[in-house]
Amino acid sequence: MRMSVLGIDIGGTKLAAGIVNTEGNVLMRGEVPTLAGEGPEPVLGRILGLGRDLLARAAAEKEPVKRIGVGCAGPVDIQAGKVFNPPNLPGWRDVSLVERVEAELGLPVVLENDANAAALGEFRYGAGRGARSLVYLTVSTGIGGGIILDGKVWHGLKDTAGEVGHMTVFPDGPLCGCGNRGCLEAISSGMSIARRARQALGSGRPTRLREVREPNSADVVRLAREGDVIAREVWDESVKYLGIGVAAVITILAPERVVLGGGVTKAGDFLFDPLRAQVRGRVKLVPVELVPILPAALGGDVGILGAAAVAMGR
Repeated sequence: MRMSVLGIDIGGTKLAAGIVNTEGNVLMRGEVPTLAGEGPEPVLGRILGLGRDLLARAAAEKEPVKRIGVGCAGPVDIQAGKVFNPPNLPGWRDVSLVERVEAELGLPVVLENDANAAALGEFRYGAGRGARSLVYLTVSTGIGGGIILDGKVWHGLKDTAGEVGHMTVFPDGPLCGCGNRGCLEAISSGMSIARRARQALGSGRPTRLREVREPNSADVVRLAREGDVIAREVWDESVKYLGIGVAAVITILAPERVVLGGGVTKAGDFLFDPLRAQVRGRVKLVPVELVPILPAALGGDVGILGAAAVAMGR
């Protein structure tokens, strides 16, 4: 049966949406700035405007849209269809997102945490095709994750499963934004890599990081590749602890695949080769050679396709 859905990805920087068919093809898309600082009502207005525009274009092309999927940063309550104060959406306290979008756009709406949606998108349309289980990590400003078991998102208690960025990998290590110490996110995320690079400048040791006004994770990768000792130390430590985290996930869940996305993964083999070696050295009770660690395949469309996969799956 021919059917398409509208996938909406709500991010702190941009709002993206697209009409997606059952094969995972994005037939048409749109994007606008979030301007999150303006508060929930203006942002909701932009989301609804984007949705109306795409539904009108789909109708003009005689493309039947049956459902809407929305991926949004958590915390979310997928049963109640509500969003509870995500850090990157100021003022979004107890927003009845599903009710509002259904009332305005006139189609059934399903809501999912954005990392879970991305995991489902990669599972269905990207690097997870053909598997039955998958763990997805997004290594970007922070570190998020989603777990697919037997073809379904594992939500856990109160929809809180998959917070891989907040497992403790370095007891009493750096303070994390969640309030704990030594979380994976506090060491291996893009923001943490940049923070540790800036801290290293105070050591007095020679480094080309001093040539960069505010070094970010991409600068660390570039200079580490070029042989800068300090940059390489920061990078190697980040990969080491990411490997500890991935090894723990594999040991506990024994997934068929691990997929990594996010800005830090743009380092390519400079990340994946040492990461795979770390994981192979740490996983002892799961046949780790049968668990490929793969780069995400959906690129910039992961949010749209993830939200679409949620709508298709429900």
